[in-house]
Amino acid sequence: MPSYKAPVEDFLFLFHELLEIDKRKEVPGFEELTPDMTQAILEGGAKFCEEVLQPLNQVGDEHGCTIENGVVRTPPGFKEAFQKYCEDGWNRLGAPAEAGGAGLPSVITFAFTEMGMSANQAFSMYPGLTTAAYSALWATGEPWMKEHVAKKMISGEWTGTMCLTEPHCGTDLKLMKTKAVEQEDGTYRITGTKIFISGGDHDMTDNIIHMVIAKIPDEDGKLANDLSTVNFFMVPKMLVDKETGEITGRNGVSCGSIEKKMGIKGNATAVLNFDEAVAYRLGGRPPEKKTDTGEKKKSKSAGMAGMFGMMNGARMGVGIQGIAIGEVAYQNGVTYANERLAGRSLTGAKNPDGPADPIMVFPDVRRLLISSRSFVEGARALAMYVSMLFSLQIFGKDEKEREEAADMAQLMTPIIKAFFTDKGFQAANDSMQVFGGHGYVRDHGMEQFVRDARINQVYEGANGIQALDLVGRKMTAKGGRATMTFFAKIEEFIKENEGDAEMKPFIEPLRAGYKRLGEAAGWLMENAQKNYDHAGAASYDMLNIFGTVALGWMWARMAKVALAKVKSGEGNQDFYKRKLTLARYWMEREMPMTSGWLERAKQGADGYMELDAASF
Repeated sequence: MPSYKAPVEDFLFLFHELLEIDKRKEVPGFEELTPDMTQAILEGGAKFCEEVLQPLNQVGDEHGCTIENGVVRTPPGFKEAFQKYCEDGWNRLGAPAEAGGAGLPSVITFAFTEMGMSANQAFSMYPGLTTAAYSALWATGEPWMKEHVAKKMISGEWTGTMCLTEPHCGTDLKLMKTKAVEQEDGTYRITGTKIFISGGDHDMTDNIIHMVIAKIPDEDGKLANDLSTVNFFMVPKMLVDKETGEITGRNGVSCGSIEKKMGIKGNATAVLNFDEAVAYRLGGRPPEKKTDTGEKKKSKSAGMAGMFGMMNGARMGVGIQGIAIGEVAYQNGVTYANERLAGRSLTGAKNPDGPADPIMVFPDVRRLLISSRSFVEGARALAMYVSMLFSLQIFGKDEKEREEAADMAQLMTPIIKAFFTDKGFQAANDSMQVFGGHGYVRDHGMEQFVRDARINQVYEGANGIQALDLVGRKMTAKGGRATMTFFAKIEEFIKENEGDAEMKPFIEPLRAGYKRLGEAAGWLMENAQKNYDHAGAASYDMLNIFGTVALGWMWARMAKVALAKVKSGEGNQDFYKRKLTLARYWMEREMPMTSGWLERAKQGADGYMELDAASF
């Protein structure tokens, strides 16, 4: 049976030595984040994840979710674990204080998210999606929705979902067929089918609040192929009285089936049918504005802004799932590599009294493991940094800091979602490889990690779409302001530390990778406008360059902190020395990969596009 130990020491290092969150007293939610406070939260969360969630991970995979006579049941133990989860308050960490939550910032809540996802991804998706749903409802819903719906989601009485995908339509919202028809009382009636709805139906709570996107038909009842007709709605599984919050009956929402999936089997991935379901439009009716020609044009509603905010938060969460699965798979790979005896070290026996050496003595086994460890810890640092930006974009000390934080968070979101989940899957796969044939059978649980990790590259926008979003939107938004901010931060760090001989092993590779990133960005600026397919063809290579350099920046920053600690002799010296080894690995082995990706990106689209479809 696999095991899991939450990386509490690493989180504390990131919080208080790298990011120094305890010095951000001016930011609401940070005032009490002392090392003692954060350690207590992390250790409590770690205990829950290790002792309650992790033992149910294989149970969920073995039993899966079932549906009988329209009733969906979760695996044994899930309902009790969810009740305990809510009783202990882990579902309320980041919720507003006025709604009964702890009001803690994202940097804390996303740390707990990682621990939960490492312990049991399928289970942790239920409260994770509920958080995304109630956050959108709290931001865009009417007062009665906040009082009688959102608060019950925050308490854990009810859960929530995101209902976006349709059988024929994923990313391209213009193709949606689900329609919402306005009624005389101001409500809507939604009809259509949504698929791949994580946590779409289950037996853990009395009600599920669906956050649904649908089109409003025109006066003739037709659905236009136009994003301006797409709106955001709250659709409860069970109808709710506006005055009392009591459940009054069943809504027109039913579960058609539960998907039979490759992984995350403990999560009920549902097909939901909406049949004249009562729905409530979020964010109000968008105002009309006149164009220069006097034509009336609809503005984007506050509800749709809430929907995009919900999706961005979900993408951040999925990126953290990539870290989480890499962490737990790596941990089990290390345990096995230290226990499994096979052969002798290439430089002489390291276990002379035993029949063979542990396979940890072999460089290739170490290659598989150290690549995973270096990714996980570098990615965790970047994720926690961006989590802190989520707070600073609202509560930064001045407009410049708020603007910069918002720009950087937007820029990093597709990188975190796509680069992290690609590398997280690779880490799970590599850790399974350490087990040899034992990794391929179910006993050790490694093949489950690989299967569970695979979905992270697909949902909340497939990784190819994220790469295109990075190149086509995030890097160029507002005249490339976010990209220039990121570049300036790297340049500033290099300039500050290039004279330090001890930092040279980290600064010079960072400089080389940054130069290649700039060259790739310059190539795109010069060639994408000539042929947009060039941007599409280069986007994935650009994503990999960007992600590798971003983690390199984090590793260089962590190396600087670790060097100072080693020099002073303070703290856990083994911890800091390991940080330096992992930082050197990233610079020596991962950063050079940017050279190959740059050459690939500069080849343009011709090699991909010259074959006609019939020739594939």
